[in-house]
Amino acid sequence: MAFEAFRQRIGSIIGGFDAAQAHRRLRGFRASRAHVNTLIAASGETITARARWLVRNNGYAANAVESFASNVVGDGIKPSSTITDAAKKEELQALWLAWTDDADAEGLTDFYGLQRRAAREVFLSGEVFIRIRPRRAEDGLTVPLQLQMLPAEMLPLDMNRTLSGAGLIRQGIEFDGIGRRVAYHFLRRHPGDLTDPGLTNETVRVPAADVIHVLDPVEAGQLRGVSRFAAAIVKLFTLDLYDDAELERKKIAAMFAMFITSPAPETPLEPTEEDLEVEPGQVVRLDPGEDVSTPATPDSGGTYELFQYRTLLQVAAALGIPYGYLTGDTAKGNFSNTRISLIEFRRRISAWQHGVLVFQLCRAVWSRWMDVAVLSGAIDLPGYDQQRRQYQACAWLPTKWDWIDPMKDASAEILQIESGLKSRTQAISERGYDAEQVDREIAAERKRELALGLDFRRPGSPAQGPGAASGKDDKQDGAEGDDAPEDAEDKADPKEGA
Repeated sequence: MAFEAFRQRIGSIIGGFDAAQAHRRLRGFRASRAHVNTLIAASGETITARARWLVRNNGYAANAVESFASNVVGDGIKPSSTITDAAKKEELQALWLAWTDDADAEGLTDFYGLQRRAAREVFLSGEVFIRIRPRRAEDGLTVPLQLQMLPAEMLPLDMNRTLSGAGLIRQGIEFDGIGRRVAYHFLRRHPGDLTDPGLTNETVRVPAADVIHVLDPVEAGQLRGVSRFAAAIVKLFTLDLYDDAELERKKIAAMFAMFITSPAPETPLEPTEEDLEVEPGQVVRLDPGEDVSTPATPDSGGTYELFQYRTLLQVAAALGIPYGYLTGDTAKGNFSNTRISLIEFRRRISAWQHGVLVFQLCRAVWSRWMDVAVLSGAIDLPGYDQQRRQYQACAWLPTKWDWIDPMKDASAEILQIESGLKSRTQAISERGYDAEQVDREIAAERKRELALGLDFRRPGSPAQGPGAASGKDDKQDGAEGDDAPEDAEDKADPKEGA
């Protein structure tokens, strides 16, 4: 404490940054110098519990977490293998698609549903754990592998100790002598689940190779996650209390329709008459001396909506969610500024998709799944052990976001392709599809249309090639005459005429 006072005196003499001074404006600003791991160990469980309570009971919080998960995952972030052998690639993609239905160890959703749940958990508690569970061949799975999702509460924050040798456990994570994660010490039962008959506080050591830890670290050296609600919990909760108080005030005011003032009774202990019930259109006769008055119903005031709006703007900024997504209120912005906010929001989501969910979850699952698929004989990839990295290479394609005016966006995209600023492969990948698969489907459709005598292509479209529209028009004009040939191939060869 003495050193702190000395440091402040030196700072006041030297000057420099106002942000570090202890003058009147910042006298009560005492920021903790503790590392984020210390802060999470002290407050992480409470923050997560309050975030979960808000999502269960507050509409804005529930809408925020659902909006984040839906925008991050959508219909699913899907892999597109880069294997050059088209037949092997199609076989691999088909096997993956079949396995996604078996991925969840609980059997409640598919792999893309697990992605959405993972994004939701990371938003709520800052992290989530996926345990890789190998299965037996007789379990009847397409690939003998499943994924078990474990919430953040399953890894105790207060487990810290030194192990024999050079290892140690920090916040439930075991490290070796050079700082590599080697294991996770999970609780056998959720500490808050009283329906589980398992032993309380009993832990099990799971090798790190079988655990995927998904988190978005915000500070260097951070071991565990922190809820995205941390900066918004106070305002959300107090705003909820304010709304409840306002509703209660209005409800109490609405209970009284009128007040009847009567003269003092001759006998003070004489019982009063029962309350009068009033119906629409009713005529009430009053006794002499009685008077009727109606209560002044309190109004919320002209600042109520403005106060709500400004407070919810701060909540939206703290959560990183646009105001319209948080509240469902689309009346506060026009097309231009709404689109600007969505562009910024989607840039953040795109960075989160590729930097967190794809890098930590999707890549790890894909790598382990391919190893198990090859070892179990579900697919044959020649030379897989020597070319493992080449075989596992793939692109992860998120769901394309839709705009309010898709016609303009589609026209702009076509213009970019035709001017050489973008390839069809890139455009299709941005929509969340594999270009080669789309091309195969288009070719199959064209073949079927030709067999049935159908053509749904727009005249002059790129699929028909340059000059297709004029050629078709010429053909139609020539067909009006009796001697018009039925097909260009039926025209006589000039050499034959010679």
